[in-house]
Amino acid sequence: MDSKVNEDFRQSRVTIHSVAAAAGVSKSTVSRILDERLPRSDNETARRVRKVAEELGYVRDVSAASLRRGSTMTVGVIVPRLTDTVMAMLYEALAKACARSGRFAIVATTDDKPKADRLAAESLLKRGVDGLILSTAREDDDFPDELARRGVPYVLALRTDGHSLSSVGDDRLGGYLATRHLLDLGHRRIGIIAGPNYASSSRGRLDGYRQALGEAGVTVNPSYIVPSTFGIESGAEAAGKLIQLDARPTALFAVNDNTAIGALSELTKRGLSVPQDISLIGYNDIPIVSHLSTPLTTLRVPFDQIASNALDLLAGDNGSGDDRIRISAPTLIPRKSTAPAA
Repeated sequence: MDSKVNEDFRQSRVTIHSVAAAAGVSKSTVSRILDERLPRSDNETARRVRKVAEELGYVRDVSAASLRRGSTMTVGVIVPRLTDTVMAMLYEALAKACARSGRFAIVATTDDKPKADRLAAESLLKRGVDGLILSTAREDDDFPDELARRGVPYVLALRTDGHSLSSVGDDRLGGYLATRHLLDLGHRRIGIIAGPNYASSSRGRLDGYRQALGEAGVTVNPSYIVPSTFGIESGAEAAGKLIQLDARPTALFAVNDNTAIGALSELTKRGLSVPQDISLIGYNDIPIVSHLSTPLTTLRVPFDQIASNALDLLAGDNGSGDDRIRISAPTLIPRKSTAPAA
C-alpha cells in the first residue's frame, strides 16, 4: 500500500479511545478537553491530551458527535437579501456567535417574499438544521405560527410578530432618539421616510417619531409621513415627495440608512445642501455612512448583542412573559448631516 494512503488510513482510524489510551486518561476526559464548545482548559492533563491527539492525527468526527447529541450544531438563518448591508451585518454577527459556541450558520435569502420564506425554511430543515432564525417576519404573515404548530425551533431577529421568541432592537426608542435629536436642534417641520408598514422595525421607529413630536407639543402632520421600502431608490422617491410640499420639512428622518442614502442623493440632485438646507438622519449605522461626503447622523444598532440573544433564545434560554422578546437599545451617533434649524 502506498505510504501516503497508508498514513491517511491510519489517521482515519484514530478514535477518541485511541487518544485516551495513549494519554492514560478516560475517554470522557478526552472528549471534554477536545470539545471546542467548552472553555479551553490549560492544565497539564489538557496539554498532554492535545499533544497526543495532534501526534496521532486525531480529527474530531463532528457528524458522529452530532448524532450522539441528536443535533447537527447548525442554525438556519433566513434574511430578505444579503445585498442589504443591515442583513449582511446581522448574518455576520450570527455566524460569529455560532462559531463561539461550536455551531455553524447557514443562510438563505428570500427577497422578503412570504412564499420564498417557506421554501427556504423547508430547504434548511431538510438539511437538518437544529433551528431557524428569521429576519423576515411580517405583520400580515402567520408563518411563525405555522412553525410553532409544527414544533420547529425558531427565533425572530430584528423584526417581531409580538409574541414569538424574538431578539430585536428597541425601535421605538431609536425613533424617539432620532426625532428628539432633530427637535433639540430647533426643527419643528420633520418629515419621516417611514419604511414598510409590514415590518415591526419601521412601525416601532414611526411610533417613536410620533412620541417625540407629541412630547414637544408638535402636531404630527400626516403629509410628512411617507412610506417606503428599505431600499435606496425608495428613499430617493420619498425624499422627492417630501421636499415638494408647500411647507417643506427642514429635517428628514429616514428609518434606515439605505433610504437615507437615497434621500441624500435626491436632495443633492435637486440642489439642496445637507445640512445647510435640510438636516438628515438615518438608522442602523452601516459602515459606509461615516464615509459619505457628508457623514450621516444615525442610530447604531447593537447587532452582536441581538445575535447573541437570538442564539440564547434558540438554545432554550427563553424565560417567560416579557423575556420572550429581548430588546437591545440603539445609540445615537451624531455626525455632520444634522445641524440647527435656520
